[in-house]
Amino acid sequence: MTDASALDFDVVPSTDQSFENALANARDGRRLTVADGIELITTGTDTDGIDPRRKELVLEAADRRRADVVGDDVTFVANLNNNVTTACNTGCLFCNFKDTAHRFETEHEAAHGGFTKTPAESKATVADAIERGVSEVTSVSGLHPAFGLNEAHRDALDPDHNYKPPEAYDTDPTTYAAQIAAMSEAGAHVHSITPEEAHHAQRGVSWGYDEVYETLADAGLDTVPGTAAEILVDEVRDVICPGKMTTDEWVAAMEAAADAGLGTTATIMYGHVENAAHRIHHLDVIRALQDRTHNITEFVPLSFIHEQTPLYERGVVDGGASDAEDELMIAVSRLFLDNIDHIQSSWVKFGDAKGLALLNCGADDFMGTILSEEITKRAGGQHGEFRSVADYAEMISAIGRTPVERSTDYTTRHVINPDADTIGPHVGPNADGTPLVSERAGTPPHSAGD
Repeated sequence: MTDASALDFDVVPSTDQSFENALANARDGRRLTVADGIELITTGTDTDGIDPRRKELVLEAADRRRADVVGDDVTFVANLNNNVTTACNTGCLFCNFKDTAHRFETEHEAAHGGFTKTPAESKATVADAIERGVSEVTSVSGLHPAFGLNEAHRDALDPDHNYKPPEAYDTDPTTYAAQIAAMSEAGAHVHSITPEEAHHAQRGVSWGYDEVYETLADAGLDTVPGTAAEILVDEVRDVICPGKMTTDEWVAAMEAAADAGLGTTATIMYGHVENAAHRIHHLDVIRALQDRTHNITEFVPLSFIHEQTPLYERGVVDGGASDAEDELMIAVSRLFLDNIDHIQSSWVKFGDAKGLALLNCGADDFMGTILSEEITKRAGGQHGEFRSVADYAEMISAIGRTPVERSTDYTTRHVINPDADTIGPHVGPNADGTPLVSERAGTPPHSAGD
């Protein structure tokens, strides 16, 4: 990552606390202050760099906390990614998932690698995955200018609010309500509509986030991914995603999702221009939100993948987080977020070996089967798009932990027997233990539009 001090941020990693006091507070289970968190994630602001001995003490405290809170189970979900469109005009500098929306217009003749799916295509893709045993569809999409909450919203929009009518495009994405309904009708638990998508779905009208999430809950939305969080400190957001919503807007959207009865997750995307203090202030925002809503089921640290992003191409950053920073991010998330039970290690971001190692740093969830992944892959990720249930059973058992398939909200759980003749999902509505894909084939087919 870059030298964040060169950006002249107001929030800097400086405290009056000591590392030893912060570690004692963590070990004793006291609620950590921001100063405590900064000391732990830096292994002490009294020295430069990460101290290896102190780091191991933080990791040990976090692993013990994990064992006390959730035991030795390692959970995962049998899920599918069905991203509806890559068309987007937001221009975030950390992202290479998007394709500039004008490329999708009927009059644009140049080829591009993006896609937009119709509700019928989304429904068919999800229905196929449900038939094979998947329980959840995760859907995070670009902010297509023709997207509206519903038809009434599209009728109310005009070009002053990042809107063009559907006839301007080769494929009409229709509306958020139509896409959610199609995926829900296919039988999936629908995990979709990030705060940023909710922001897009209420642009140009005075309906607000409450109406967005209530409308989509009626359409079949089940839970909300708390992505688009990046770093919840506006001086960082002004650098990496100046076109996106502010921290307060993100929080307001998450509160509206909770008010609509929708469970949520929460994330951090770190390892770019932010410093250690920004990471802890982000955790403080998440913890305070959870204190008010009691609605966040898991926290997901996402290490920045830099290789094919504008931040890297423009020389703003020269890399991502180090292995030690990744370990400490997981560990301090476990220790600081005393009101969130589950911390995820992402094999898509970290790979198998490192992802498994992070399960000994405070994490207890190992993501999902995915079946198709676009966002990290387009940013330069190298760790694949699919993980079978048999893979989970083998890897988790190898580190002495218990593999457990879960539902999105963690309320339904099935312990996987790694010695079974065939190993597949059990939680989905059509799951019967059959592998998601042919073990001989090894990889699933791409979803429609990929």
